[in-house]
Amino acid sequence: MRALRSCDAYTRCVTTLRTLTSDITSCRRCARIVRCREAAAAEPARRFVDHTYWARPVPGFGDPRARLLVVGLAPAAHGANRTGRVFTGDRSGDWLYGALHRAGFANQAASTAADDGLLLTDAYVSCIVRCAPPDNKPSPIERDRCIPFFTRELTLLPNVQAIVALGAFAWDGLLLAAAQLGHALPRPRPKFAHGVSAAIGPWQLLGSYHVSQQNTFTGRLTEPMLDAVFARAAHFVR
Repeated sequence: MRALRSCDAYTRCVTTLRTLTSDITSCRRCARIVRCREAAAAEPARRFVDHTYWARPVPGFGDPRARLLVVGLAPAAHGANRTGRVFTGDRSGDWLYGALHRAGFANQAASTAADDGLLLTDAYVSCIVRCAPPDNKPSPIERDRCIPFFTRELTLLPNVQAIVALGAFAWDGLLLAAAQLGHALPRPRPKFAHGVSAAIGPWQLLGSYHVSQQNTFTGRLTEPMLDAVFARAAHFVR
């Protein structure tokens, strides 16, 4: 992968990322997930009853020159599926972008809407599956249909050096994408755990518990734990 060192290279990268975004947002390949994302928009949570839902697949977001990539599982039904921006409009996004802000990768901690002024510097955020799945559990078939979008995204972010996988699903998805791109995986195959790291192809992969309420409300994941992961990631890219 070639780093983005010139204005022309940067412009080409932005253009191809826009093409990828168009391909992602027009996808309807997984009927079960399409029904789920559209049902959430048709029957919104009470607090969002006056909101217009995005209700389409959600593309990645951030700096095309990013050296840090953050990968999650899938959009939340009333978060990114509503706002159209990954990890935006829910408590998970509050935790993630709060940590990125404290680590110096985001200009603000708030992530409430696609037009809220949030900017990322040297970081990009994505997910393995692009639509909100039932019970937040994509099937293996749905993951495999969606993973080509992520492999394309990896090739279009040539400066990435460190990847933070939020949860086991994202960790395994990254390993699958790396193998599909021809990178040999370590043996034994690296297993997910919070704080674990592994060298995968040209990247340093770091694991973190997902920023879901299931983890943050119970104390399984704390702000200091999350900050420690991003401090390690910053060490690899700066």
